[in-house]
Amino acid sequence: MCANGVNTQQLKDTVNQIDETVALTRRWTHRMYHLASDGQMERTAMQLQKIQMELDNVREMLTEAQDAIERDDADTGVTVTAV
Repeated sequence: MCANGVNTQQLKDTVNQIDETVALTRRWTHRMYHLASDGQMERTAMQLQKIQMELDNVREMLTEAQDAIERDDADTGVTVTAV
């Protein structure tokens, strides 16, 4: 549905795509963390672990954005009917 000129489904889909990209980045960062940790590179491993936590925070914010889209879409009061 469109609300105030915004295609909300497209917006939801785009947020989902961003989330999937961040999830993939987090998986690769996790692999690099283990590589650094196993290689006794403590400082590097610690930084990669911090990055993982920040990526987790980003994914949480994307979930919140998805919820906000749902609420904003429901609040528009606009109904579209196909004829």
